[in-house]
Amino acid sequence: MPQEPHAAAAGMVEGALAGLGPDASWRWPEARWRQAVQKVRAGRSLKPAFWPAGAQVAVALSFDVDQETLTLRDGKTSPALLAQGEYGSRAGLPRILALLEQHGIPASFYIPGVSALLHPDDVHRIADAGHEIGLHGWIHERNSNLAEEDERALTLRAAEVLEKLAGKPAVGLRTPSWDFSAATLKIIRELGLLYDSSLMGDDEPYELLEDGEPTGVVELPVEWIKDDYPYFGMDRLSAIRPYTPPSLVFEIWRREFDGAYAERGLFLLTMHPHIIGHRSRISVLAELIAYIRSHPGVWFATHEQVARYVKAQAALA
Repeated sequence: MPQEPHAAAAGMVEGALAGLGPDASWRWPEARWRQAVQKVRAGRSLKPAFWPAGAQVAVALSFDVDQETLTLRDGKTSPALLAQGEYGSRAGLPRILALLEQHGIPASFYIPGVSALLHPDDVHRIADAGHEIGLHGWIHERNSNLAEEDERALTLRAAEVLEKLAGKPAVGLRTPSWDFSAATLKIIRELGLLYDSSLMGDDEPYELLEDGEPTGVVELPVEWIKDDYPYFGMDRLSAIRPYTPPSLVFEIWRREFDGAYAERGLFLLTMHPHIIGHRSRISVLAELIAYIRSHPGVWFATHEQVARYVKAQAALA
């Protein structure tokens, strides 16, 4: 449903006020905007001189197992909306796991704590297949809206749930909706995590800086171009509608892979069981995997494997 005229007008007014109010960013002293920019920044590149066994490219496939949390996060309980998430568990995930098993490809799965509790068998199936399980918040909360103590508590709660169900602690985090607050990196360091995969400062792995200081935390950058949701997402109460034919999504992702291959870099793709798992879309992933496998020198790896490799090659403390 298109946005109502009064709602659109209210949004315009709010945006205008944000630029005119007493705390408008153009009123900030230089120290304030510099501090904001430098809080979390891309440090030195961790792109290795070569990949394992002389591979030309590293391919890291990942899936955010959000399921019903996208609805619950906003306090909604509509069975219609919850069913969209349930589809990811019932239909999408089995197709994904079968495709990965068929090709012998390891992948990384990021699971909110609530999603894991709703579908514990999914966590077991993913872990038993040898895939990585990483942190993805508690209920797909928006970190930027949280107080630091709440973000920390929810991350710790999610970590405990995943460790119990998966049988080992997660070593990486992908923030829900890639919403990275001013406190997120601090919490990552407190937990002793190996890597994050939520930011967009490069195509290649890099070290995260906090307030200008190296942290030793590896960043495996993401991008909306390499995510299925912008192309296939659906929200019946907003203007978000699937608008891209699957064949065109394949073309975009193929070009991204071709670029990574030519540059001897990293190709990292983010998908969702309730999005890519549909029949007309899982074929895109199958076609892409076949295309990638037609190239010599491809290293398929989990995010953990990539992070550990680049960290070791860079002798990162």
